[in-house]
Amino acid sequence: MNLLYTAHVPAGDGPFPAIITLHGWGASAHDLLGLAPVLFDGQAVMLCPQGQVAVPFGGGQYGYGWFPLRAGQPPDVAAFQHASTSLRGFVDTALERYPIDPRKIVVAGFSQGGMMAYDLALSDPARFAGVIALSSWFPPPLAEQMPKRPGHEGFPVLIIHGTRDDRIDVERARESREALRPYGVAMTYREFDMGHEIRQDALKVVLKWLDEKVLKKE
Repeated sequence: MNLLYTAHVPAGDGPFPAIITLHGWGASAHDLLGLAPVLFDGQAVMLCPQGQVAVPFGGGQYGYGWFPLRAGQPPDVAAFQHASTSLRGFVDTALERYPIDPRKIVVAGFSQGGMMAYDLALSDPARFAGVIALSSWFPPPLAEQMPKRPGHEGFPVLIIHGTRDDRIDVERARESREALRPYGVAMTYREFDMGHEIRQDALKVVLKWLDEKVLKKE
């Protein structure tokens, strides 16, 4: 695999649904793996790759990101594309290595990871069963360079954002909702009274969405 990652793989032969989960700025491949026992009752392959941009916190401690962060600004296009290429290679290898049902692959991202999730899924909607963006943003430069594809029509998209988010303002999520409308995706949009986080009530919406849009898909 071309990226460091953590994994949860259910017992048995599969094939299993899969969730590729992308962490936010300053986190790591371990950040979201704790959700694995909850999603699909633990009966899904969960892969959590790690971004390659080191984020120093002092004292020799580091987190990681997908591309250099510029507060309140859209991502650097070249850096974004480099991370995107790495993620596509990661998915290619994962499909060869793990017992994954190719009809039931979801990509989910938190914060900066959500931007990568949008790109990964919308660039190749035929490969994925849906995309989840948590406390994230579909930035204008990405929307401007994303061509409309036949697979976008009816493609499941879940957006969840906190109205008290002090890192990515809820207006960014509302902008994302409007930017996605021309693609014809099947959008579920929810706001919660929370900050830059994933709370239990929001997680319940994720679980219900996964059950309806992915697990029951034939």
